Amino acid sequence: MIGAAVQWARAFVRAHWPALRLRTILLSVLFFAAVLPGVSAIFLRVYENTLVRQTEAELIAQTAALSAAAEAMWPGARIVVPTEAQRKAADYYRPEPAGIDLRSDPVLPPRPSVDAARTPPDPAALAAAARLAPIMEETSRTTLASIVLLDRNGVVVRGLGQGGSWRDLPEVEAALSGAPATVLRRNAAYQPRYDMEWLSRASGLRIHHARPIVVNDRVEGVVLTSRSPRALFKGIYQDRGKILFGVVAVLGLLSILAVLVSRGIARPIEALRRVARDVTHGGGSVPPPPATAAVEIRDLYEDFGRMAEAVDRRSRYLRDFAAAVSHEFKTPLASIQGAVELLQDHGDDMEAEQRRRFLGNIDADARRLSDLVTRLLDLARADMARPEAGAAVDVRPVAARIADALKGGLTIVIDLPADLPQVAVPEASLEMALTILLENSRQVGADAVEITACVEADLVRLIVADNGPGVAEGDVDGYSSRSSQPVAARGALVWACRSRARCCGQITRI
Repeated sequence: MIGAAVQWARAFVRAHWPALRLRTILLSVLFFAAVLPGVSAIFLRVYENTLVRQTEAELIAQTAALSAAAEAMWPGARIVVPTEAQRKAADYYRPEPAGIDLRSDPVLPPRPSVDAARTPPDPAALAAAARLAPIMEETSRTTLASIVLLDRNGVVVRGLGQGGSWRDLPEVEAALSGAPATVLRRNAAYQPRYDMEWLSRASGLRIHHARPIVVNDRVEGVVLTSRSPRALFKGIYQDRGKILFGVVAVLGLLSILAVLVSRGIARPIEALRRVARDVTHGGGSVPPPPATAAVEIRDLYEDFGRMAEAVDRRSRYLRDFAAAVSHEFKTPLASIQGAVELLQDHGDDMEAEQRRRFLGNIDADARRLSDLVTRLLDLARADMARPEAGAAVDVRPVAARIADALKGGLTIVIDLPADLPQVAVPEASLEMALTILLENSRQVGADAVEITACVEADLVRLIVADNGPGVAEGDVDGYSSRSSQPVAARGALVWACRSRARCCGQITRI
């Protein structure tokens, strides 16, 4: 069932996938990479969580200052001034980081109304509250935070709910036990003011932080503060200058990258596509790769240029091969056609000996055609040969075997270096090519042939030279122009005939 659904989904995507240009794909990827941080900052609560922790850090700083002031002003408090040695201790400075996380911390209900106090307010706490009243008022007026002072029993001695008790609140319980605590609570007085506030989870929340007041190593009271965090969109508005600068910088960088990608990838590929169309129709030439193109694109240009040269060389070879076949077949075919016409017109009047002579000529020409076809096919197979996996052939024994088989009426001298490396070409192709060259030398009247070789980089060049009449003077330029083309195809044996019946080939060495 799942496999069928996957197949259906693949078929649907293939049927409806739009044809996109490379430029469009690259620009889309760059644009997505550019906007992803901004989108994640808003929709993944990254920026919003930062605003909440910033508010918590402010509450921590306020309560730390207020609790220190209360401890110093508390009746009966012993003022202890830290010594220089204590200040130099490694654990003396202990920063308290913000720890609220919108994604994992629970959100408690709104803070309930105060309960009835079970005990009367502590007189010492009332005295300290009276002294702290101006400080708490000024702090609340500036920071807009709600500040409440509780005694050691959780009774409110200053601030909202004065005279009641908040002892049972989790954050107050933690503070009375000696540890500061921060919780998230829903804000009962929250009223949405913007249409997009539903995107912000912190809009309807309020942060509550409680810190103990420790006097003479004993918890004597609690400072309880609360405040709503900055709204997400308000924070964005307040940071609009920085955000706008970031957007402009990202778009500018994106534009530069788009230009680089266009000049380095898209444009060179489009130019190569146009050249490929021209080469397909038999024209055009591969231009040099653009200087701004990527390294892989430059390599692609070079590979395409080599492929175009190979295609052009193969096309010329096929044209020359067809012309050679036509030339070689023309003479015996004309002889056969003439003999057949004479037999048709005068066969009844011919003597038996004359008729046998004509039939013998036809048979000889037919055999010559058959030999030509066989040798041309062998030559084509040798020219079109491709390297075999793991092929490693020693040229010396192959040349010696061919020379021994064709030595009748032909003096063959093999002068190959002792350190001639093995070649990556099939042995049958090497035998075929050497046999064809030696047979050609014999047919044109040569009686001495020399086979030599030399090593050039990773290629082995075989040279077959004879003392025959060579190529006709009228054909020397044509052969020379062909032989001036690259005659090596990696892994294949390629022969280029030179003037004076001098032929050479290159094969890849091992």
